[in-house]
Amino acid sequence: MSDNRRYYNNQKRKSRIRKRVLIWVLLPIMLLALSATAYGAYLYNKASSAIEDSYKPIKRETNRASAAKPEVDNISLLIIGVDDSSERGFSNSARSDALLVATFNKTSKSIKLLSIPRDSYVHIPKLGYEDKITHAHAHGGPLTTIETVENLLDIPIDYYVKLNFNAFIDIVDALDGIEVDVPFKFSEQNSSDVANAITLLPGEQILDGEEALALARTRKLDNDIERGKRQQEILKAIIKRSLSAGSITKYGDVIDAVGNNMETDLSFEQMKSFMDYVSGGTSLNIDNLNLAGADMYLPNSSGINVYYYQLNEEKLEEVKTEMKNHLNSNTINTEKNTIDDPDQENGQTDSEDSQN
Repeated sequence: MSDNRRYYNNQKRKSRIRKRVLIWVLLPIMLLALSATAYGAYLYNKASSAIEDSYKPIKRETNRASAAKPEVDNISLLIIGVDDSSERGFSNSARSDALLVATFNKTSKSIKLLSIPRDSYVHIPKLGYEDKITHAHAHGGPLTTIETVENLLDIPIDYYVKLNFNAFIDIVDALDGIEVDVPFKFSEQNSSDVANAITLLPGEQILDGEEALALARTRKLDNDIERGKRQQEILKAIIKRSLSAGSITKYGDVIDAVGNNMETDLSFEQMKSFMDYVSGGTSLNIDNLNLAGADMYLPNSSGINVYYYQLNEEKLEEVKTEMKNHLNSNTINTEKNTIDDPDQENGQTDSEDSQN
């Protein structure tokens, strides 16, 4: 047992949390791997019901809306990790704390996964001005976030998955933890926002949900780009653990964790088509992409300097080209989308966010 695990056994901390995950693809992979057993049939029906409850389509007007099909086409998906939890009241104006864009190429059976730093200074079409990309969700939910990402990357977003704080801890704990390499010693707040409640030591180790959240959210010792890379590695660790033979009996708890804390416009039948991206049922061909940039401070209306992350334009263009080629799509149609949920039209945001 590592020193870090002994530390946490002494602390006796368990709580609820959040995260951003490709769980929508884990569900059909896990279930279909069970073949035609009675337990597999039970879980299959359980997952189908959970996804049906999470199905939240958004009415949009783009040149690919309702046209790109994951079973036959190259498609793109936006994963939104929302800065929200039961402790925070599940506010409709919550900000996104993680944005991951995945493109899927049907021919090569490959996935490109891009992390977008939460404080990226970008144009938000609905607002008509530049702001942190994390504020897009606060001003219009998934729809405004989708529009903003489409405008930034110049590719269509075909589908979305939204997860709140509670999803991640339940998923990781349902899998009895995940194995990751912690790069350095650090302290971070927990899912109840208690400062420095979690301390991790460097090295390869098994993390529970709270510990994995701390690793996914910290950026005190480096920056948002490195945090995005850690989130990608954590995502891979979750997928690897979920596909292991020893996790089969945990699938029921994983399904409950996902179904209770997710919204998506993918149907269960569409999710099953992602089985094509698994080679031999054990691995996914995922290529991580990252953006570059620099810290920037701009004064707000009160003259207070606010932190932003200024994306490097040259690197952004390289990533856009790579994702476009992988998706094999034309420039998106930038017509104004229509909001399906009137509650998404209202949202508040704190324009004086600190760097953390």
